[in-house]
Amino acid sequence: MKFDGTELVGLLVATSFAAGLNVYATVGTLGLLAHTGLLNLPPGLHLISSWWVIAASALLFVIEFFADKIPAFDLLWNALHTFVRVPAAAVIAYQATTQLSPEKQLLATLAGGAIALAAHGGKTAARVAVTPSPEPVSNISLSVGEDVLAIFLVWFSTQHPVLAATIVVALLVAIVIVLRWVVQALRSLFRGAEREVAQLQVRG
Repeated sequence: MKFDGTELVGLLVATSFAAGLNVYATVGTLGLLAHTGLLNLPPGLHLISSWWVIAASALLFVIEFFADKIPAFDLLWNALHTFVRVPAAAVIAYQATTQLSPEKQLLATLAGGAIALAAHGGKTAARVAVTPSPEPVSNISLSVGEDVLAIFLVWFSTQHPVLAATIVVALLVAIVIVLRWVVQALRSLFRGAEREVAQLQVRG
């Protein structure tokens, strides 16, 4: 499948968000779709269709599949992957737009990184909320859902790039709303803790 300007934007929006969730699943899926002829990657991304890249992505995906489902350890894993998912999404956007002017290419790169950061931030916030749960099922279910969503978005963006981008915009709005709620809840928690400390100091 070849993309016009609007469809390329849709593909980049969807894949950037997917990379923010699971960069290895994103790169591997893109590579497989391109290798099987279901996707015509922009010239700057042809390396992704190499079996070496696909195999490396698959191996790293398997490692992340298990590491990302261990409560508490997944928080450390996701923190470290801030320095993997966001830059990778930015590089994908940069390489996919080599045919554009330098200004548009830079804009696409920044947008790709920003979308991946938002997805990564939403994923991390969800993990922080779920990790304290004593049972592992919720954490595992959330992780599997993220993996499935990443793969689905990449595939769906090759079939319906504009609709895929619309879904991502809706998810970004939801993430912003949830993050604002989390920040407000944390502020209320800290204010309550400060009041408790102040009361204890007065009693003491």
